[in-house]
This record gives sequence, structure tokens and C-alpha cells, in this order.
Amino acid sequence: MIMAVSEFERLFREAASLDIDKNDLKRLSDFLGKKIYDLLVVAERNAKYNGRDIIFEPDVPVTRGLQETVRDFEKMDVALKLEPVLDYIAGLPPLDLEVSEDVRKLLPRLAGGLVVAAARVLKQLDPALKNPQTEHWERLEAVFDQLI
Repeated sequence: MIMAVSEFERLFREAASLDIDKNDLKRLSDFLGKKIYDLLVVAERNAKYNGRDIIFEPDVPVTRGLQETVRDFEKMDVALKLEPVLDYIAGLPPLDLEVSEDVRKLLPRLAGGLVVAAARVLKQLDPALKNPQTEHWERLEAVFDQLI
């Protein structure tokens, strides 16, 4: 798990008035890990393109929308820990380049912004939604796979 159950639940409630249960938590945690890894893969490409052997924060492709959801996440005053994010990423295929300390510090904020974005996208896909089901998660993943 990238974050505690209570943190996931609170973020989903505050971001989009959605309730999530235990089944959702594993799916959301996996989704976050994959999307953070996807961002790091593109960041690695950017760093290599610029002739560097380390990934710095400007290499991470953070869109305007993701920047806004990170800011919204920060206003919610939920502190996420770095270790669970790094532990999850450690189980994925290794990157060729090292990740700088500034990127490491960014990862929990990116995770929080992605949770906020995921909750809001779920609500946009189905405005009457109260508790996401498998079909909702599948649509969410398909949307984010196209974008990140």
C-alpha cells in the first residue's frame, strides 16, 4: 500500500464525495504505483535526452492539470510518507538512471495529486457515483493509460 487506508478514504471523500472500501484500496494503490512509474519512465527519457545520468524534477512530465491536483491535495493537509512509494516502485522494473532527492521528495505529492485526480475523474465519468465498482476502475485506468 502506498498510503494508509484512512488517507485514501479521506482524499476520495474530500476530492469527489466518493466512498471507497477495502477492495478499492489495493486497486488504487496499484494504479498509483503504475502511474508514478510511468511518469518516472518518461522522466528518465527526458533526462537522457538532456545528457544527464540522474533524473531531476524538471524531467518529470507534470501537466498543468496534475499540478493543480497536487496543489489541491496539499490544501487537504494529508501528509504522505515517501517510504511506501519507494517500496512500491522498488518492486517494478528498475530504471536506468538514479532519481534525485528533489524527485524523491516530489513522489508523495504526486501520489496525492493522482489520488485527487483519480477521484475527480471517476466522478466525471459517472456523476451519480457514490462507491466505485470494477467497471469504474477499469474505465479510470483506461483514461489514465491514454494520458500518462
